[in-house]
Amino acid sequence: MNNNSQRDKNVQKVILIEGAVNVVVLLAKLFVGLSTGSLAVVGDAIHSLTDVANNIVAWVVTRISTSPPDREHPYGHRKFETLAVFFLASLLVVLSFELAIHAINKDDIEIENSVLGLGVMLVVLTINIALAAWQRRCAQKLESDILLADASHTFADVMTTIVVIAGWQLSTMGYQWLDRICALGVSLLVFYLAFSLFRRAVPILVDHYALAPELLSKSVLEVKGVIKVNRVRSRWIGSEKSIDLVISVDPEISTTDSHNIATNVESVIAQKYGVSDISIHVEPIQQNTQQAR
Repeated sequence: MNNNSQRDKNVQKVILIEGAVNVVVLLAKLFVGLSTGSLAVVGDAIHSLTDVANNIVAWVVTRISTSPPDREHPYGHRKFETLAVFFLASLLVVLSFELAIHAINKDDIEIENSVLGLGVMLVVLTINIALAAWQRRCAQKLESDILLADASHTFADVMTTIVVIAGWQLSTMGYQWLDRICALGVSLLVFYLAFSLFRRAVPILVDHYALAPELLSKSVLEVKGVIKVNRVRSRWIGSEKSIDLVISVDPEISTTDSHNIATNVESVIAQKYGVSDISIHVEPIQQNTQQAR
């Protein structure tokens, strides 16, 4: 438990550092976008704003989700993290459509080139590359899915910034329509990121199975004393898996032996699938079923 608490604190620390870096990146992009008139750069700044919001929500939710179960939340608070992901995905969808609408309706204005602005954007690009690499190392070290997903998101920021810089420079050469296209490209990327977040959050919120029931049943039947698996259910609670089983055993064995079989099943599932929340109900096998076997 202490190791988990320390891990959660380290994850929160990484999120705070990333948030501070993202604020600096946001201000730098906004400065360049407003001073040059590039809609694509402004759109990239809006994208960075969602990164900052994501860091704030992730930090708060990480603190809440690590709270122990209580009377109102007997299964814990891990789904708060999933709800936060769903909220952020919804926010990204709104921002994606707003950016696309502004790109389509924008009046043609002269977009200025700026050596200082270009230098700032290149520094921002370098920072994002370093941040993504650092996040990925931390995610692997701490075995954190939320940090790994965030690292992938930062890498997407790197690709977005590259596209934005290219579009901005081309538009200053007289190809202003390219700035619109780059802005639309950023909009599509933001929408894709939102779709990816929905794919992660929705299955958890609707209790999609965490482990294939056939796979679980096969593993449970390998435990000595288990005659039949009557029901197997699994679901995600945040980033953790929860298993609910009903198994049948010999009706002639003692309660203690039945309990030992259930304990052995728990050990097998925990070792094979990394599950700590396991609920097992033991029933006596029906006589006709046992005779058939």
